[in-house]
Amino acid sequence: MTFKKQIQQGIPNILPKKIAYDLEINHAPKRKDILSKDEKKLALRNALRYFDKKHHAELLEEFLEELEKYGRIYMYRFRPAYKMYARDISEYPGKSEQAKAIMLMIQNNLDYAVAQHPHELITYGGNGAVFQNWAQYLLTMKYLSEMTDKQTLTMYSGHPMGLFPSNKNAPRVVVTNGMVIPNYSKPDDWEKMNALGVSQYGQMTAGSYMYIGPQGIVHGTTITVLNGFRKINKTPRGNLFVTSGLGGMSGAQPKAGNIAGCITVCAEVNPKIAQVRLDQGWIDERITDLDELAVRVKSAKEHKEVVSIAYLGNIVDVWEKFDAENIHIDLGSDQTSLHNPWAGGYYPVGLSFNDANKMMADNPKLFKEKVQITLRRHALAINKHTAKGTYFFDYGNAFLLEASRAGADVMAENHIDFKYNSYVQDIMGPMCFDYGFGPFRWVCASGDPKDLAKTDKIACEVLEKIKQHSPKEIQQQMTDNIQWIKGAQENKLVVGSQARILYADAEGRIKIAKAFNRAIKKGKIGPIVLGRDHHDVSGTDSPYRETSNIYDGSKFTADMAIQNVIGDSFRGATWVSIHNGGGVGWGEVINGGFGMLLDGTKSASKRLESMLFWDVNNGISRRSWARNKEAIFAIKRAIKAKKDFKVTLPNLVEDVLIDAIT
Repeated sequence: MTFKKQIQQGIPNILPKKIAYDLEINHAPKRKDILSKDEKKLALRNALRYFDKKHHAELLEEFLEELEKYGRIYMYRFRPAYKMYARDISEYPGKSEQAKAIMLMIQNNLDYAVAQHPHELITYGGNGAVFQNWAQYLLTMKYLSEMTDKQTLTMYSGHPMGLFPSNKNAPRVVVTNGMVIPNYSKPDDWEKMNALGVSQYGQMTAGSYMYIGPQGIVHGTTITVLNGFRKINKTPRGNLFVTSGLGGMSGAQPKAGNIAGCITVCAEVNPKIAQVRLDQGWIDERITDLDELAVRVKSAKEHKEVVSIAYLGNIVDVWEKFDAENIHIDLGSDQTSLHNPWAGGYYPVGLSFNDANKMMADNPKLFKEKVQITLRRHALAINKHTAKGTYFFDYGNAFLLEASRAGADVMAENHIDFKYNSYVQDIMGPMCFDYGFGPFRWVCASGDPKDLAKTDKIACEVLEKIKQHSPKEIQQQMTDNIQWIKGAQENKLVVGSQARILYADAEGRIKIAKAFNRAIKKGKIGPIVLGRDHHDVSGTDSPYRETSNIYDGSKFTADMAIQNVIGDSFRGATWVSIHNGGGVGWGEVINGGFGMLLDGTKSASKRLESMLFWDVNNGISRRSWARNKEAIFAIKRAIKAKKDFKVTLPNLVEDVLIDAIT
């Protein structure tokens, strides 16, 4: 059967043969046994409703075995036999080019080179899923292959609810993930609902079909590292950045360290992930012995090397060893998945990776205790280094939040704030987001590396032209972005689809997108899918990360993210998504995203201008209203450029007046 026919058949009428569990693939850890006996029966009923009654007896025993062995029903039997990767858009069956683009992006998210746990349909972050099971994948792809440009597919946490009549200007797909009632948004609520098969954690760009591998965060990480060194008045060369996490998004850290030009030490407990990053060239060296690591880092410092080193082991051991050896750490952070601390996002010190996974499933209470002990040790070691001059920042992964919940010494003297700022508060917020700069993305739907090279050149030319008239306030951002795109090819950032990320403001995004659309019309390049990370100016309300530099008391509200998705949906997005959860955890953030197909048409040009302007300036408006001075500057500039654009601006109160009555 051809690839197209396999897509079109959806869930097969004849059961495929059982597939052996592939031990070579990096699998999700076993989830804890959280369902009651009656709830397990409900989970089985929920899973079997995808299949004809004639198959229920055979599948029942198999699904029960999966539920008890892995804590979830993944339906491994229905995993497709074809290779999973983003094909040329022309290879997908269908009546809608927009639908084909979405199929392409879904398959990219599940590409073995991209996905963290591909057989469990998890893209990154330990639990960031595209679908809950393989039946959902098969049915979704079938719907997309049948869709016309006058239909919309609604996705409920990985479940394709159905194709509904709409119109050609509506989104082709609307995605929601984990949108539960607020009082039922605790970690165990997610565990239960996910085990039942009724909700999932879409992370940020996993369940939005917009993940492009670790490249997706490399640019932002490079900016963070560069500006971190600028903040402490040091050049990166010969100086040390210590962090942890190589899976999913965190895998970008060593590559970003190399681009920034420093020494990077990144700890990782999972040997398979460390090997993948070594094979991909995202790390230069892998070391398994602490003494050897200390010697290697001292040598790198002495010779002012630019090198990225993965330490296969626990990050706490590294911090403690470097303290004992008096190795100075210039920048320090952590990017383990602490939004998911009890299910594989963070591992206890003193336990092997396999023993920790076993304890996680068999004795979750003890596992939690071990994690919290480790967090306290981790924080103590960091505090010792910061006392010696290390600049430590929270990387928005909920490290400080979970450390505080564990009783670690991470609170400021007022017992309200953390003693360390997040990187958004210190770097990305005031330097990028408030000015409208964020992670704009594009994917070449042809899959042709030549198209990617052409788009890099087009984007660079657009930015260089914009820079000539840019105000002094954003000249550094423009310079960094031009340098980034010029080095994109040589840094070999592509994993999976032919994709690129570039920090740009609304002007940059619109002008680059228009230039792409013109090139498509002229036949110089194939179609392009536009998108962005949710970690952006406008898409995400997250009090401990994206909106941690909102100080007017509104950082716990989520109006911006909801308005963002609503606005994108009627301004021309091809698909939109809204999620509960993301990089900082279930119940801790609401984030929204979009995808848009450029096909060279006049319609695409109109849609991109309308949608991208809103997608950025919605966030700048909110940041301006919060009295962020950089955002006030940016929104006034946008108002001046757009005659039909009006925004409520804040009237600033003199501090002396407020202080006089308090």
